[in-house]
Amino acid sequence: MRRRDILLASGVLLLVWQVVAMVLDVEVLPTPIAVFGALVEEIPQGLGRHFLVSGSRVVVSIIIAVLFAVPVAIALAQSPSLDRLVSPFITILYPIPKIVFLPIILLILGIGNVSKVFIISLILFFQILVVVRDDAQALREEQLYSVRSLGAGRLALFRFVYLPATLPATLTAVRVSIGTAIAVLFFAESFATTSGLGYYIIVESWGRLAYPEMYAGVVAMSVLGVLLYFIVDGLERRLCPWARRS
Repeated sequence: MRRRDILLASGVLLLVWQVVAMVLDVEVLPTPIAVFGALVEEIPQGLGRHFLVSGSRVVVSIIIAVLFAVPVAIALAQSPSLDRLVSPFITILYPIPKIVFLPIILLILGIGNVSKVFIISLILFFQILVVVRDDAQALREEQLYSVRSLGAGRLALFRFVYLPATLPATLTAVRVSIGTAIAVLFFAESFATTSGLGYYIIVESWGRLAYPEMYAGVVAMSVLGVLLYFIVDGLERRLCPWARRS
């Protein structure tokens, strides 16, 4: 995706926003100019700190989810018997909306960073697990035989075959999960906390009807999602260029 296309799409969206705001002419929908003015004013007054807090929570959550989900997914792909044993539990647990357990998690882990990182990591864990497991199970037998013929065991297969072969699927799963992570983050930060973009949007802005500041928080949260998306996209270009060529 070229930068020119991104800039063009951003310009079109801002133009649509400006036209809709001018047509409706209501206080709850300020123009992009008013919002970006509020954004510039709010960044040094606390919005920048909330952005960093939310960003660190999402990044740590993604890293934890990948570190746990990828080895489990590859282990299931390597062992059909283990997969038959565990798959029913994944089938039952994966569709459950884990966000409904947030009040319980807050009671157990507190209102700090741990509870928010835990709920985001838990949700992303299942999304990454299912994608990587299915991709690992789709590996052709000849890809495995060539390494097994050299005497490779499960660990060597994990390191030299499964891990590199599933890296594109892992990064794709992470990229798709970013939207989910941002949505869960917003919900988790909307109550029982004193920091983060969700807290800024709901409590510090929407709670006092400061709509330009509220939209400034929404823009900051959108920028966070876009930044993470491009970081993962850049990692995919660098670490597995063969996948993009194919």
